Parts: sequence; structure tokens; C-alpha cells
Amino acid sequence: MVHRLHAEIAAMASSKKVITRTEWEKKINDVKSRKEDMNKLVMNFLVTEGYVEVAEKFRMESGTEPDIDLATITDRMAVKKAVQCGNVEDAIDKVNDLNPEILDTYPQLFFHLQQQRLIELIRDGKVEEALEFAQEELAPMGEENQSFLEELERTIALLAFEDVSNCPVGELLEMSQRLKTASEVNAAILTSQSHEKDPKLPSLLKMLIWAQGQLDEKAVYPRITDLSTAKLEDPVA
Repeated sequence: MVHRLHAEIAAMASSKKVITRTEWEKKINDVKSRKEDMNKLVMNFLVTEGYVEVAEKFRMESGTEPDIDLATITDRMAVKKAVQCGNVEDAIDKVNDLNPEILDTYPQLFFHLQQQRLIELIRDGKVEEALEFAQEELAPMGEENQSFLEELERTIALLAFEDVSNCPVGELLEMSQRLKTASEVNAAILTSQSHEKDPKLPSLLKMLIWAQGQLDEKAVYPRITDLSTAKLEDPVA
């Protein structure tokens, strides 16, 4: 039984089409990509991720125009940095300065920002202020939304533990929580500016990985195993 299974697997492997490096490189070279399109992908990544100085330099060197005003990137990154540093109230003010309709349009985002304010109060040991803030600002939102209420209860649970390292919701005090909230704010601002909230380049790389996985079932060919170098690895028949 085992020998027959091995034989079947070997037969399946041997039935795959083998594509040599020369053949594969020819196929790649036959695919024509315009430099302008590649430059737009790069600019899209720089703008979405907020690399304003690099985007400005790339615009001057390549002649590729961004689809939004680069000045707005600086404002967006200031909001993101404020959240990452725990200055949530300042971040909310900056969002309202950018576009006062954003927080009205995205109530979940507003709740998460207020939740982050509560987390920062708990982090600073301001227990009474935290409880008062939760009761006045977050509890009314929780009464109207069950998921908000559950998140509020998880956050308040932080106060029940002197040692947050043993707290089942201790991850709320980690940097990853700030980054998560900052990313949500960043996405909302981009959407309000009619810009994609995620850069296109990572999506294309994921598509490449998926396509190689599909092709692996049918052929042996030079694969890209390191996306950072895009180096082709010779096929092993």
C-alpha cells in the first residue's frame, strides 16, 4: 500500500511539465510592462504609507504625479503619529481639522479612538478619571451597539488586575493596539480623500505568491522564493 502510494506520487511529480530557466526568462521578457505603470505603483505605495519626502523626491525624478496633494500626507501622518504616541485627544483634534465629517461617517472609528483614550488613562494609572470617562463617553455608545459594549467591558477589565502581565486582555496595553487604532484612522482619512486605503504593491505580491502556488501543481519552473530580491531559483525536476 505504502509503496503504491509512493509510486503514484512519483508518477504525479514526473507528469509535471518542466520549464527551463531559458524558457521561463523568455516568457518573462515577452511580458511588456510600461515604466509609467511601474512608477505609478511605486508612487501609490509611497503616498499610501505616508513617505511624503520620498514621494516628493520620486515625483521630481520620475515625473510621476501623485493622485492626492502631498501636503495632506504630512497632516495624515501627524494624526497617525499622535495615536502611536498615545496622544489620542490631539489625534482627534487633528482629524477634525482635516475633515470634521470623518468621525461622524465612521462611528466605529470614533469609538475605537475613545477606547484608546480610555486605555491611555488606565496605562497612566488614572483610575477615577478612566472610570468617569468610560461612564460619560463610552457607556452611551455601548448602549446603542452591542459590540461596542463588549469592547468597553474588555477594556474596563484592565482595572481588575494589578499585574497586567497576568491579565487576559493585557494586549490592549501593548504597542500593537496603538498601531491597530492608528492604522484604522489612516485608512479612514485615505478613504475620505478618495484614495485606496491599502497600497497596491503588497496585493500584487500576494497575487504572485498565489499564482506560483497554482502553477506548482502543474509545472516545475524557476520560482521566486525571495520577494526582496525577486531572484529566480532553478527548477528541480
